Amino acid sequence: MSRETNSETPLQARRKNEYYRSIFNKYDRDHDGFINVGELNDLIESREYDHDIPEHVVRKIHQMADQNHDDRIDFSEFVEMINHPDFQFVFGHYVNRYIQMVVPRRRGASEVDGVYDDQYSCYPPAVGMIIISLIEVIFFCVDETIEADSTKSASGPISSVFIYDPYKRQEAWRFITYMFVHVGAFHLFVNLLVQILLGTPLEMVHRWWRVLLIYFAGVLAGSLATSIADPTVRLAGASGGVYSLITAHIATIIMNWREMSFPIVQLFIFLIIMASDIGTAIYNRYFLEMDEHIGYMAHFAGALAGLLVGLNVLRNLEVTTAERVIWWVSIVTYCVLMAIAIIWNFAWPEYFLKIRERN
Repeated sequence: MSRETNSETPLQARRKNEYYRSIFNKYDRDHDGFINVGELNDLIESREYDHDIPEHVVRKIHQMADQNHDDRIDFSEFVEMINHPDFQFVFGHYVNRYIQMVVPRRRGASEVDGVYDDQYSCYPPAVGMIIISLIEVIFFCVDETIEADSTKSASGPISSVFIYDPYKRQEAWRFITYMFVHVGAFHLFVNLLVQILLGTPLEMVHRWWRVLLIYFAGVLAGSLATSIADPTVRLAGASGGVYSLITAHIATIIMNWREMSFPIVQLFIFLIIMASDIGTAIYNRYFLEMDEHIGYMAHFAGALAGLLVGLNVLRNLEVTTAERVIWWVSIVTYCVLMAIAIIWNFAWPEYFLKIRERN
């Protein structure tokens, strides 16, 4: 007599559970450990049907899946609902996705390749970089409207208070607020375009507060590094923050390598962007001896801060031992560099006084 056996291995069972858990957590909007009717509706509508499923049908599905009748679907009920044959017309695509995940893949592919892509969400709204950009636009328009000297860039009332001035380093807010000052409309446009295009996708996965933390870390690192390496240079613009967003993408690729689709391609693209800018800066400054009034040190420091802070604060979907080591190395490195920069700026003012006297 033949006997039916369960051919699913422990590894396959664990991977299936992790996959369903990622879906459950994605649509558990309020993170209470249950799926309510509204969240179930979001789950169903995410399939992008040609016609919306009526609300009473969604409620009926919820009632059928809610086995203990507490008006909520816990994780075990959720997994049973996903795999229930009566609901395959609704949830079959999730099962298909799981099958694609566990069947033999191309050589070198990750076991959970593509899970990172499933984390993109518009809830909560990705508005952090949009709000920062609107503030920068408003401040620029105010300065352009009432600028004191039309022949001099960044001379308006906001610029005079916010711009980073190495001879007013005791006004500590300038190490951050220079990001709101821009020299010309083109300078503003480029910064806004890049930070929205790079920042919004990060916010959709990692949430707005993590991205803004990285952005402000890049801005602060840019001014601190410039004050040491180019102590007579004034700073305007958000380039330090923009470059931190570029390397934040590199950080999330490193920490979520196995969960991403084609991570090597994405990493290559961002490295090309960084290498081309660094190469151009070195060539213009040291070979052509061009004086472009561009804070390249702010770019470099912002990029370094974005990488180090990104490795610490961005979401890591599956933590490995190597990634824990990277996390500790990055946080220690960032703290040491920031401590050196802050002490250098405020503990030895005579260093900057001597530089001011020479100039």
